[in-house]
This record gives sequence, C-alpha cells and structure tokens, in this order.
Amino acid sequence: MSKVLELSEKHSVSVESLTVAFPHDDRLLFALQGATLEVQRGEFVCVVGASGSGKSTLLNVLGLLEDGEGGDVWYQDDRVTALGRAARSRARGGYVGFLFQSFLLLPSLTALENVLLAARYVGRSGPATRRRALDLLAEVGVADRRDHFPPQLSGGEQQRVAFCRAVLNDPPLLLADEPTGNLDSATGGAIVDLLFALNRERGTTLLLVTHDEALAERADRVVSLRDGRVAGERRRAAALAP
Repeated sequence: MSKVLELSEKHSVSVESLTVAFPHDDRLLFALQGATLEVQRGEFVCVVGASGSGKSTLLNVLGLLEDGEGGDVWYQDDRVTALGRAARSRARGGYVGFLFQSFLLLPSLTALENVLLAARYVGRSGPATRRRALDLLAEVGVADRRDHFPPQLSGGEQQRVAFCRAVLNDPPLLLADEPTGNLDSATGGAIVDLLFALNRERGTTLLLVTHDEALAERADRVVSLRDGRVAGERRRAAALAP
C-alpha cells in the first residue's frame, strides 16, 4: 500500500466504467451507468448535474464509502476497488479528506475532538497531532470554539470544523459534496476561499459536487453528469493556457 501515499505524475484519482444500481420494486435503478472520469494531480474539478444524476454517488464510490456493481476506482496507480476492507479503510484514511453539506460532526464530541477523529482513523495521536488540530482551528477562526459541541456551533462554524477534520492528515485528495449548500453566501464564500487556497497553495486535488455556479467558475474543469453518465465537460479559460 505504500504507493497509495506517494504523489504520482499520472493522476490523483480515476474511475473506469463505474456502474451503481439500487433495487426498486421489481427492477434496478441505476445511479451510475458506466461513468468514467480521471482527475489529474493538483486539479480542481467540479461535478454538476440535476438532482438524481449520480453526483453524490460518484463521490461516495470514489471515496470508498459505497461499492459499485461494476468498474474500478484508482488512487494514482493503485486499483483500490480490488483491496480488502481493512486495506480500503487505510487507503481512504491516508489519501482522502471528506467535506459534506451536512457537516457530519459527532454531536457528543467537542469541535477539537471531531477534528482529531481524522487522525484516529490512520493511527496518529499525541501532542504534535493535537497542536496541528489547534493550529487549523485557529487558521479558520474557530479556535475559541474548540471545546464547544456541534449543537452549540453555527452552521458556518460547523463547516469550518469539518474542514479542519478533512485536512488534518494533509490528504492529497479532497472530496466535497455541496460544501456550501447549507451556508449563507458570506460564510459559503469563506469556505470556497479555504478550498481554493488549499488547492493553489498546497497542491491538493479537489473534486467537488456543487450547484454553486460561482464555485464552479473557479474550478479548472467542470464535469457534467446526466442519468449516471459523464455528459460533457468544460475547462476554465485560464486552465487552457500552457
């Protein structure tokens, strides 16, 4: 598994001929139908499409949170769909950060404890990890809320805590599903700025599902899904320059 954490010159994440179906009454409903997508290292890609087009399912399968009925997921040169459960968990914990619209913070843990959860998944602990978590909370302006529980935090504060959790392990890849969807425009803009800085300053690969046109306009590439298939893409003009 050592290759999973190395930076490849080829790509950051890719999926080939991915199919995901769900039983419904006496038939199958296809969330994804042969979707193929490759995201280059350090690229900022937004995935757009109508509700039900397969956007969130694509992200969940790429993050190894769901399984597909067909197709493969690759983290750089590793075919992670071929790994066993424990190895998949290690690959996900060491390679991917997640940011969700609903934040998914544990209500029984403080803000700091929620951030430190990411380190537990990869077997990291100790003073250095705690300092890193505190530094991140300070960087996004919620250090004074570190001992508060999620119900005591605003939506924007919860998303900032979730952002810190997502980046604590310095993952090469960040997957975000509607990260500004539950936020007001000012707070959402601040989260977008954090994501953009993460990509430009640290070279983190970003793959985001969004309905936010302003966010999509800042991406290097916008990929459209329709009926579980990649229906097209467009590149930002600046991204086309050599």
